[in-house]
Amino acid sequence: MRFSKGLRVGAAVAALAVLAACGGGNGGSGSGGGNGLVDRAKSGKLVVGIKFDQPGMGLKTPTGYTGFDVDVAKYIAKELGVEESGITWKEAPSAQRENLLEKGDVDMITATYSITEDRKKKVNFAGPYLTPGQDLLVRANDTSITGPESLNGKKLCSVKGSTSAKAVKDKFAQQAQLQEYGGYSECLSGLESGAIDAVSTDDSILAGYAAANPGKFKLVGKPFTKELIGVGLAKSDTAGRDAVNKALEKMMTSGAWKTALEKNLDKSGYKIPEPPQITEK
Repeated sequence: MRFSKGLRVGAAVAALAVLAACGGGNGGSGSGGGNGLVDRAKSGKLVVGIKFDQPGMGLKTPTGYTGFDVDVAKYIAKELGVEESGITWKEAPSAQRENLLEKGDVDMITATYSITEDRKKKVNFAGPYLTPGQDLLVRANDTSITGPESLNGKKLCSVKGSTSAKAVKDKFAQQAQLQEYGGYSECLSGLESGAIDAVSTDDSILAGYAAANPGKFKLVGKPFTKELIGVGLAKSDTAGRDAVNKALEKMMTSGAWKTALEKNLDKSGYKIPEPPQITEK
């Protein structure tokens, strides 16, 4: 059967419309529809990337999700008109965070996500909402590691996609034996068994692990960097960034930020800081 030129063009246009409706769109499509976080929040639903294995920050439990990053995401979502019941939580391993945002698998990420210039080439950030320092977690009975300079010849673990362990090796202990695992739970298993000697990342994360494993691990307690933890968004989503910054400022000034931090990390011995200044604008 032959079709006229007009019919063929019409069919092609219709096909393209169907493809456009099925996905693709700029700025991700984690919740379906819309070109940014604010538009997608109007549906009453959001997909949020968090860590599933970080006590005190982002942890999946048999009854739900807990942690400071989780509470920050809930607060932001509420300010955008999305109830907790409308949030779908998605695991965001360190090495996959940029990819999740670029593909539109999530609408935003609150997963101890350090703001760096390299990452800003691929994604947009709001915040920061926490400024922890990088520290070390060691076995509770280990007295040989007192700071990053004592890691030469030691096995140091961090996770793929994290900048923490590389910073130690580059700046403090060039002879440290770098071990990169898929997640911090694997690092902890190696630390407990003796396969590795130390884990390095933000002190807020390590404090949560120390509190969750009393008698097994200890925080060295000598932070040697300052990290800026922000909310990750699609690269082009400036409206989303501005809306998230507004929500974060309200959370900090209302006292909800401090309450959430105390609830999740106070028992770990982590010193509750003052709210940071938002700089990503």
